[in-house]
Amino acid sequence: MKFLDEARVYIRSGNGGAGSISFRREKYIEFGGPDGGDGGRGGHIYARAVNGLNTLIDYRYQQHFKAGTGTHGMGQNRTGAAGEDIVLKVPVGTQIFEEDKTTLIADLDEEGRQVMLARGGNGGFGNVRFKSSTNQAPRRANPGAPYEERWIWLQLKLIADAGLVGLPNAGKSTFLAAVSAAKPKIADYPFTTLHPNLGVVKAGADSFVLADIPGLIEGAHEGTGLGDKFLGHVERCRVLLHVIDAFEDDPAQSYRTIRFELAAYGAGLAEKPEIVALNKCDTLGEEELKQKSTALEKECGQKPLLISAATGAGKMAAIYALYAQISGRDEPEKTDNETPESEWRPI
Repeated sequence: MKFLDEARVYIRSGNGGAGSISFRREKYIEFGGPDGGDGGRGGHIYARAVNGLNTLIDYRYQQHFKAGTGTHGMGQNRTGAAGEDIVLKVPVGTQIFEEDKTTLIADLDEEGRQVMLARGGNGGFGNVRFKSSTNQAPRRANPGAPYEERWIWLQLKLIADAGLVGLPNAGKSTFLAAVSAAKPKIADYPFTTLHPNLGVVKAGADSFVLADIPGLIEGAHEGTGLGDKFLGHVERCRVLLHVIDAFEDDPAQSYRTIRFELAAYGAGLAEKPEIVALNKCDTLGEEELKQKSTALEKECGQKPLLISAATGAGKMAAIYALYAQISGRDEPEKTDNETPESEWRPI
């Protein structure tokens, strides 16, 4: 299924049904009086967050949604049926904006959360509503209220506990594949990841959701590379894992580049808790690894984790560090069949 995280949609609620002008006409009943029923209301349009969806691709092929019109009222005090409602089913984490793309209508960040986007028109009153002591045979009824229509934007921001950030080819997708059952595309060229991926990571008896997004490069906030719009998918994360390629000549400069892009994007990403990991450490000598690790520690102000996503070395340390930030506990509960990670040393 193709990933789509933004869609423009036209919605229109239903017209209300018109009220009826009718009189009771039965044998032996001389003064039957009015009996025109009310019209039915027009259909509403809702948006609801449902489980099992992770893309807005359905709204690429259908952009127009129109609710049903209310049925007109009828004689014998019969009220018209309400128009059929329409429910737009969207993934959890979808934000709904006005056509200007800045005015937020609703943030559906929980499963089952629902919002009315367009209210159907009320049904018109039948002539029985206008009966009075001075007007016992009213010949008046109301038309149904008109529909509401608007264009809206649907924008998906994935719900994840932790997010991976870094330059292209830093090994983020490889790490996601190593710690979860996710199968992101992995190759030895930049921008292999073109859309976000999610994976469920087991941490002892507990678990959390990890998001991988396309790599950032210098100038991403100005549209360079794939831009920085994918950073919206880690806005809701409680912690970021900053993955840096140990092959880089200057890991500290790589760290500064990503931090600048996070700050330029805004939305509080630069203030989120961050764990720094130096990846592909199994391919470096001990002395070179120590020099790069020291330089990176001086730049970021914390001791970086030494990991190898390809071999799995250090992955449990990274998982536990993320879990500690997410849950507030130092270590998850151990399962009965959990085995300790084998010790690893650089070549």
